[in-house]
Amino acid sequence: MKIEKFVTGIISTNCYIVTNEETKETVIVDPANLSKAMIGYIEEEELVIKAILLTHAHFDHIMGIDKVIDRYGEMPVYVEESDLELLHTPSMNESTVYTNGYSYPGGDVIHDGDVLHLIGEDFRVIHTPGHTQGGVCYYVEKEGVLFSGDTLFCCSVGRSDFATSSTSALIRSIKEKLFLLPDETKVFPGHMGATTIGNEKVNNPYV
Repeated sequence: MKIEKFVTGIISTNCYIVTNEETKETVIVDPANLSKAMIGYIEEEELVIKAILLTHAHFDHIMGIDKVIDRYGEMPVYVEESDLELLHTPSMNESTVYTNGYSYPGGDVIHDGDVLHLIGEDFRVIHTPGHTQGGVCYYVEKEGVLFSGDTLFCCSVGRSDFATSSTSALIRSIKEKLFLLPDETKVFPGHMGATTIGNEKVNNPYV
């Protein structure tokens, strides 16, 4: 499994293009945008995009959905059920603060414990409410990889002052769910650099 990070969108969101190098099948995690760099990479590598995985539905993680679908065709857009309202409502997903507003009317609903069998990998859904009510992380156990969205950052955590946010729920999600994963698990967050679960247990001052 190959992971390429593209920092894109209005507030520099990490968008991950995750690929099975043998089949060229690919998923995109949190398409903040579809930048020229992303298009160049996808088309040079002849990747076949199978799905979009949303860690949550704030504007800076969703504004590239339509661009991806318009260019590469219809595909599932996975989102936890509690974040559907954010996905559908510009005033709730914060897009009206920075733009004229963005929403995506669809969404393929996922829940805690679901396993998405994509690109030859199993992406396990871990519901981590706190930053948003429907925030999730995607855990690929075979690869020792976690896509944490805005739940857990390197030595930090996501904000909890938005609609549907909860500080207590966020900390509980991290301590009771993410910190149960192996220490060597590589964490790929929605902003800033990568880290590991072990590093965050020791060095994260917010947890």
